[in-house]
Amino acid sequence: MKSRSPLVFIFLTIFIDLLGIGIVLPLLPEYVKIVEQSTWPWLAENRAFIVGALTASYALMQFLFAPVLGALGDRFGRRPVLLLSLVGAGVSYLVFALAEQLTFLGVETVIGLLFLARIAAGITGASISTAQAYIADVTPPNERARGLGMIGAAFGLGFMLGPALGGLLANVSLHAPALFAAALSFANATFGFFRLPESLPPEKRVQSHVRDLNPIKRLLAVAGDQRVQPFILGSVLFNLAFAGLQSNFPVYSDERFGFSPQQNAFVFAFIGLIAVVVQGFLIRKLVARFGEARLTIAGLILMAIGFAATGLASAGWMLFPAIGLVALGGGMVTPSLTSLVSQSVSAQEQGATLGGVQSYNSLMMVAGPLLAGMLFDLVGQTAPYLIGAGLLAASLVVLYGTLRERFTGTPQPTTTTVSTETMVQVE
Repeated sequence: MKSRSPLVFIFLTIFIDLLGIGIVLPLLPEYVKIVEQSTWPWLAENRAFIVGALTASYALMQFLFAPVLGALGDRFGRRPVLLLSLVGAGVSYLVFALAEQLTFLGVETVIGLLFLARIAAGITGASISTAQAYIADVTPPNERARGLGMIGAAFGLGFMLGPALGGLLANVSLHAPALFAAALSFANATFGFFRLPESLPPEKRVQSHVRDLNPIKRLLAVAGDQRVQPFILGSVLFNLAFAGLQSNFPVYSDERFGFSPQQNAFVFAFIGLIAVVVQGFLIRKLVARFGEARLTIAGLILMAIGFAATGLASAGWMLFPAIGLVALGGGMVTPSLTSLVSQSVSAQEQGATLGGVQSYNSLMMVAGPLLAGMLFDLVGQTAPYLIGAGLLAASLVVLYGTLRERFTGTPQPTTTTVSTETMVQVE
């Protein structure tokens, strides 16, 4: 391509999507504090669950609509799907920002608008697969990996910078971060309208069958494969714990240690920074030295210790080294486990298998926040973290049982394609 503007647009689209997630996620508990004014006792007493449900609604919509938007891109072209998704994301951030100003309509109405905003954001955020398809359309095979690598970079940068930016903007007002995210979405949509060409010509467009849009199909496709069943179970336990922490931590740190939105934003930026450094720079050297099996087990041990330390912390400063261990371990486990799954099947099966395993992980991004919210409200503030440590220990047992024979010899690392994409599916 003579012009780089389409790839710049794709990079900005993914970056803005993850920037928006990073901006909003640490501030969700502040928005939901309005439930304390509700006359409905259940709503007032289950703030953590409401936060978890808001996070889960985003993830559920992404899970359900990713194949739908992908099929629409195949049928009508990538350009309209990407542009409409950006406009929809901008509208969702506007609704999210303005919901707090409508308290005169009632607490329940405001909470309903917050859910509507997160559902819309999840639907439009499902366009990531369309962005990947666009890059595949416009890059030759020998440059495709580099082009797709831009998506991983955009994921990492967006999730790292989003919380920090959200924390700074929260000093202006609570709704300023979401308004800023809306402005970025609309600005990129305008840029794309004038500079983004269509990548899929009409003669190459196809119409998908309805059965191909069923997200459950991807789950069933790998469920009976004994080669990957232990990896699915280990990954499910790992993601169930991690997704719960990402959603519940701002509530936990606020209610137990009085963290402000700015402090929580800094913690999330800290997590993102560690993940980017580990997955973007260190992982290849670590894999070459130790192998994926050892890194997976070591990462789960670090995460279990970090979860337990988070739950047992008696002062706010203790959360930083504890969360640092979680982020370090997660940065080791995610790419290593993905590589192990890919090695367990033939080259022809890798795409479908990895897609199926990722579908299970996406469901955990729904279940994890709901579970953590219920445990927090019904059992106690530390329950999501202590039980999360138990889930990680269970994942460790499952995966060690599968991988133990690999610890008897010299590590045999494989060439691993590492992407920060998998570490930021947090909503």
